[in-house]
Amino acid sequence: MTTDYRDVSLWFDTLGEDVTARPALTGDLDVDVAIVGAGYTGLWTAYYLARADPSLRIVVLEREVAGFGASGRNGGWCSALFPASIAKVARDSTRERAIAQQRAMNATVDEVGRVVAAEGIDCDFDKGGTVVLARTPVQLARAREAVAGEHAWGFDDSDARLLDAAEARAMVGATDVLGGTYTPHCAVLHPAKLARGLAATVAGLGVRVHERTPVLSIEDGVAVTPHGRVRADVVVRATEGYTPELAGFRRDLAPVYSLMIATEPLPKAFWDEVGLARRESFSDMRHLIIYGQRTADDRLAFGGRGAPYHFGSRVRPEFDRDEKVFAELRRVITELFPAVADARITHTWGGPLGVARDWYASCGLDRARKLAWAGGYVGDGVGTTNLAGRTLADLIRDEYTDLTRLPWVRHRSPRWEPEPLRWIGANVGLRVMAGADVEERRTGRDSRLAHAFGRFLGH
Repeated sequence: MTTDYRDVSLWFDTLGEDVTARPALTGDLDVDVAIVGAGYTGLWTAYYLARADPSLRIVVLEREVAGFGASGRNGGWCSALFPASIAKVARDSTRERAIAQQRAMNATVDEVGRVVAAEGIDCDFDKGGTVVLARTPVQLARAREAVAGEHAWGFDDSDARLLDAAEARAMVGATDVLGGTYTPHCAVLHPAKLARGLAATVAGLGVRVHERTPVLSIEDGVAVTPHGRVRADVVVRATEGYTPELAGFRRDLAPVYSLMIATEPLPKAFWDEVGLARRESFSDMRHLIIYGQRTADDRLAFGGRGAPYHFGSRVRPEFDRDEKVFAELRRVITELFPAVADARITHTWGGPLGVARDWYASCGLDRARKLAWAGGYVGDGVGTTNLAGRTLADLIRDEYTDLTRLPWVRHRSPRWEPEPLRWIGANVGLRVMAGADVEERRTGRDSRLAHAFGRFLGH
């Protein structure tokens, strides 16, 4: 079944191929492992399981097509970012385990690069690192604190270093640059090519991938679909921002929307001025998150938060687009790079990401419920999903490893509040971050609003 998925995102539109859905499930099925969701979490889990034990009977069930959700819509940062701060992880475990978690995240970037090279997945993977610009004195102070904080945990300049104004501008030629930070632990890639390539790879390893097969509910060891019941020793919930649509999981994660725009391919003269010569991913030190990359075909792909949380954790196609947010993204990217002012915006899109109540991603396995899970990446999932897939593969096979000892394993986030408290809290948080940036521009001082909200989250 071929369906036009090109309007899902820039990434689906530039796959260079039609998206043909694999056959749906046609009846009841018994397997060893059933994976719900053909995004990165589900596909990485299937990949490492199939590589470790080819005898396992594995099925992946996907409501649309592989990569349809956040895995085919994100900013293409394969980063070492973990949503909970290292200090928060240490409070939840120990200093040593928190450092191990971050070092595992750092190594994950290279692991993704290794697999895409080994499996021949052409997803425009380039490891240029990340530059986070400081464009005001307050942001520069924040940059100094960020690097000093990394070093206090035993990391050094090879992990995170402070950039002076000249160094930062040489990497990212934006306006008003006073300095910034740089980490090598990030690559950019084409998200949909990675997702579709992973799906093809796992299918080639003998994993059954059934697309156009929505899972209506997960019971103990059973994934229920309109086409049949799949019984398994372990069911993996890999649904991220779509998790609240599953009965019994409605308050586990909150779907928060992130939106993106992309320009037409830009000429050499633009890139001579702007830089990004190694396709560094870029952001700045504002509170309301922005993120961008130079694509392999020389576009600027740029996104940010700011879209509202929708009452009842609703996820709807019409929420993927918000003209006010798109206009603000256009304003910000032009403020950063005035030379882009006349460039045509060719693509606008968005989608939900999953947020745990304590901003702490987790993965784990409950043998009694025959349920495994991973998620709550808060938009930092391109790399974290790979770590999740490797960890779940070890847990499911009863392997006790360095990965299964990491502190995010079996971490239990509190459930989100019932409505309307969830709606009020999520949208107040978004407004606090936006208001903090306005406050800093107005006063030239670090925002009290942002610090108060950070304390509320336990960061």
